[in-house]
Amino acid sequence: MGVAHLTALELSPAEFVEAAADAGFSAVGLRLAPAAPGALCYDVRPATAGHAALTAAMARTGVRVNEVEFVPLTPGIDLAALQPLLETGAALGARALTVSGDDPEPARLADTLARLAQMARPFGLRVDVEFMRWRVIGTYEDACALLDRAAQDNTGVLLDVLHLDRSGGDFAVPDLSATGPVRAVQLCDAPELRPSGDEATIHEAREGRLAPGQGVLPLHRLLSRLEPETYVSVEVPDAARPPEERLRRAAEAALAMLSRKDTPCPEV
Repeated sequence: MGVAHLTALELSPAEFVEAAADAGFSAVGLRLAPAAPGALCYDVRPATAGHAALTAAMARTGVRVNEVEFVPLTPGIDLAALQPLLETGAALGARALTVSGDDPEPARLADTLARLAQMARPFGLRVDVEFMRWRVIGTYEDACALLDRAAQDNTGVLLDVLHLDRSGGDFAVPDLSATGPVRAVQLCDAPELRPSGDEATIHEAREGRLAPGQGVLPLHRLLSRLEPETYVSVEVPDAARPPEERLRRAAEAALAMLSRKDTPCPEV
């Protein structure tokens, strides 16, 4: 089971790997590109001190990197500038790059995704689209339609359960079969009352998530249908607790839920 960097983004990649291992996680996602201009991210390109510290932590703990993030696909994005990110992801053994759809012109957005997927293919990377209610690609259906338009075999949907619920999605709808679009699932939980407006929705996603099993999301409706090879991670930022406690509580809650008899054992 993995854990997304947003859960403890204040930790450097090396620190995050060490803390994730102590909590019981076997894989991590790393924020190596800013989700918005000026936002926090980390430089672990090969030959940097950050890369040396990270790979040493990975060797000590056995924790692997599953995905690198986060790239908003905006109008006018400079795809060539992403080459170092792809190289870094490949050097770390990552399997996927996470992106969002932020271009209101469908044909141009699909072309951007297609070209990025073609760039990522030689590095062994899949490009996963994460939908969020406040972005252009705001629903599961939007993400699937974008993948269809881009028509690349190394693309997928990253299904964050909070975004599925807050975008009005039905947990019984996503195609979780081996041939479906969902390649990774991010777990958390949430209260029944949905935030009103984009600002409140963003705040909840970044600071107000609950650990799996502590809210009302019908997680087992989704988890019981997962293929064993689907990558499962946890994303539960919680500024009220120290990062190490945050990670430990998230791991305990997720493992308790995944250990139920009606839930298949996911890839770890």
